[in-house]
Amino acid sequence: MPDFSFEAECVGLVCGVDEAGRGPWAGPVVAGAAILDPTLLPLDLRQGLDDSKKLKAAKREALLARLVEADGVQLGLGVASVEEVDRLNILQATFLAMKRAVENLPNAPDFALIDGNKIPPHLPCPARAIIKGDGLSLSIAAASIQAKVARDHMMVELDGLFPGYGWANNAGYGTAQHQEALKRLGLTPHHRKSFAPIRKILSPEDS
Repeated sequence: MPDFSFEAECVGLVCGVDEAGRGPWAGPVVAGAAILDPTLLPLDLRQGLDDSKKLKAAKREALLARLVEADGVQLGLGVASVEEVDRLNILQATFLAMKRAVENLPNAPDFALIDGNKIPPHLPCPARAIIKGDGLSLSIAAASIQAKVARDHMMVELDGLFPGYGWANNAGYGTAQHQEALKRLGLTPHHRKSFAPIRKILSPEDS
């Protein structure tokens, strides 16, 4: 279970940073940043926060609602659009979303703990990358939940605008339903044209 071990090694305000949506064929990539005060964090959050992928949707929603209302919790959200994914590539767009999430925190952090093995460039503070950090650091776990819930909500909205692709359920990933809908309905402005499966639809002769 995640704890504050990594945060305790840092000085000053420490934020955790994680993303959601690197793999899907459609929709934005979203990053969360979270600063948690260890002296104020309620016990239920200390015991409940975890890698968002390990939690059911209802649990993620409930935890985010508690994070929003709890004392000593600061949250920032960052989004990189489909256009930015296609223009920059998914890694650089993820870095951009992470940078925006950190910059959108109510107070500037002194240090950032980043989920993964790479540190985004141009962050406003020093940082450390932690592989599988969302299961090790409470701050990263909180950021992971925030990013996942926010992106899922965005994909539900897009599903209402572009029905048939199943985005409310598959979050834009290349499921069988999504692939069938692409054959039947074609592409939308929210599909990532730089991703190989979408590029193949656009230019089948090049595949």
